[in-house]
Amino acid sequence: MSADLIDGKAFAGQVRARVAAQVARLKEVHGITPGLAVVLLGEDPASQVYVRNKGKQTAEAGMASFEHKLPAETTEADLLVLLDALNADSAVHGILVQLPLPPHIDENLVVGRIDPAKDVDGFHISNVGLLATGQKAMVPCTPLGCLMMLRDRHGDLSGMNAVVVGRSNIVGKPMAQLLLRDSCTVTIAHSRTREIEALCRGADILVAAVGRPEMITADWVKPGATVIDVGINRIPAPEKGAGKTRLVGDVHFESAAAVAGAITPVPGGVGPMTIACLLANTLTACCRANGLAEPAGLTA
Repeated sequence: MSADLIDGKAFAGQVRARVAAQVARLKEVHGITPGLAVVLLGEDPASQVYVRNKGKQTAEAGMASFEHKLPAETTEADLLVLLDALNADSAVHGILVQLPLPPHIDENLVVGRIDPAKDVDGFHISNVGLLATGQKAMVPCTPLGCLMMLRDRHGDLSGMNAVVVGRSNIVGKPMAQLLLRDSCTVTIAHSRTREIEALCRGADILVAAVGRPEMITADWVKPGATVIDVGINRIPAPEKGAGKTRLVGDVHFESAAAVAGAITPVPGGVGPMTIACLLANTLTACCRANGLAEPAGLTA
């Protein structure tokens, strides 16, 4: 491997430490404790682990953690009543509803019910529109984490050619908006893009967020490019035993790492940054709600 490894786990630890330091200062100087409310419906094991980790890291950062674990059969009306209460609660600065939701609940309706100022996932249509028009918004956590790592790697991103492979509302589109806002020349590629390999080969920054295991190989990567792999895919791993799987990204790591200048691994790359940026967003929302300066280096 010739590429520098972008250690997302270590970088996320630095971000969490910076958040904790600024939370401590908020408490000491202003008597304010940022609060994050997480709402989980049902018993999905992966979601339960994720929510537990969020609660643990929220507490470690010195924030108030409010967990609402509801039965899967909770009605849409009852969930909306809870969100209204959280919107009105001055101790809660960030609200996150763990997705996916049970099929009887309208996800768009729920996301739209969250106060945009407390929407630390950055999914509310108001925040989507603000981001798209270059205004102050709550920014989705995963793209924000990618942007932080890119800024740390390159400093000024101005004028760089960036290709984002994937056009999801959660990663692809907001990632492109953030890169555009940092004055990159941005192309969004997707499943219908013609000559996609050649397009990717022109990228100084290549962000893979398409959800196809190891789709991007060395011949898609410009020598010296920075590759950010957002993909998390499970594939069979018969070498580990019958029925075993392993995690891989959207990039074929071994081959791409021989060409790239820097690359994120999977696991241990973008993933750890998501919860770190959730904490950063909660801190940002708290500062904005109280008319205080936004946390340095933790926003888009």
